[in-house]
Amino acid sequence: MSTTAHSRPVIRYLDKTTPPHISTLILMVGVSTLTMNIFLPSLQGMADYFDVDYRVMQLSVALYLGMNAVMQLIVGPISDRFGRRPVVLTAIVLFILMSLGCIFAPNATVFLCFRMAQAVIVTAMVLSRAIIRDMVPASEAASMMGYVTMGMAVIPMIAPGVGGILDTLWGWQASFWVMALTGVALLIICWKDQGETAVRREGGFRRQVQDMPELLMSPRFWGYATCSALTAGAFFSYLGGATFVGEELFHMSKIKLGFFFGAPAIGYMAGNYISGRYSVRIGITRMIATGTCLGALGTGVSLLIFVTGYGSEHTFFGFMIFVGLGNGMVIPNATAGALSVRPHLAGSASGLSGSIMLAGGAALSALAGSLLTHDTGATPLLWMMFLVTAAAGVVILLVARRDAKLATLQ
Repeated sequence: MSTTAHSRPVIRYLDKTTPPHISTLILMVGVSTLTMNIFLPSLQGMADYFDVDYRVMQLSVALYLGMNAVMQLIVGPISDRFGRRPVVLTAIVLFILMSLGCIFAPNATVFLCFRMAQAVIVTAMVLSRAIIRDMVPASEAASMMGYVTMGMAVIPMIAPGVGGILDTLWGWQASFWVMALTGVALLIICWKDQGETAVRREGGFRRQVQDMPELLMSPRFWGYATCSALTAGAFFSYLGGATFVGEELFHMSKIKLGFFFGAPAIGYMAGNYISGRYSVRIGITRMIATGTCLGALGTGVSLLIFVTGYGSEHTFFGFMIFVGLGNGMVIPNATAGALSVRPHLAGSASGLSGSIMLAGGAALSALAGSLLTHDTGATPLLWMMFLVTAAAGVVILLVARRDAKLATLQ
């Protein structure tokens, strides 16, 4: 069933003639997120199993993220041309096969190839956003995305712990069996529930490529995409440096660090809830501006505390709740804004904005890890997080100013 961004489609659960239920969209995001980090506690065991250095198995993270960014660029235009449903179903089938390939890989090289190919599941996450934008207008899309992406906060908190239990009981392959089985469950649900939402366009894939400059030349698209990338970059910086801060600077045990590490996820869930509840009423631009202010406030106060010599693990991780809160308010709204610039290219916009966010965040994560030493303490990380969040605030103000100027000209 095709819909437009201006119609309000009727949705019936497990009816593939109507658009997918929100629970299906949440599951699409959840399986994509689960795949990223459930196996992390097994890295050392995998290195022992394949008789390679630990750093070789760490490539399973870097290669996955790299392919993830590439896939986000590809699947959007393809789905704009051929439809969301066939692209999602094909990607899930491939993901199941790649997960089985990881389980039965005879050596580390083959494993890494299959692991890299597992990134095809990001199709489900990218197109869940495009499907939302197909179904409802931009302000309501931001609200729905707020609820859908709450899974991106909960799963990273619990998946590594679950992976550790699975590894202890059944070995490193258990996590990949869980990935394969969740892939099967997702395939069944999407097959029964995910009706087509994209409006088919004439002209073939060449037309999609020809229309891409229309998106790339839009200042509003780049404004929203940059704002999302910078805000997410603060969180990626945290991921790159927080373990060092906790273990090396404050000598926290792994159990205590694991407990404190999830602080941003608490804020992220709250921010997602606020987005889901109030984005329609407040508007996406004001919601983004508020989120960047809260993120900058949290990192700024934490930085001030550390500069004055009163920093501790409690202040460092406690104020990271504000970073998660800002992310939860900014990312769903900025994503909805990027997708609303050219609704007929929603899939392309979703993939491109997601790729920009991931690539920028990965670079900031690596930079954060390289800047921290015992001599510098946590201040370089806090400075980086404060500056990128503040920069996101400047970007959204420029977007708002341009929108106001265009409104006066109409």
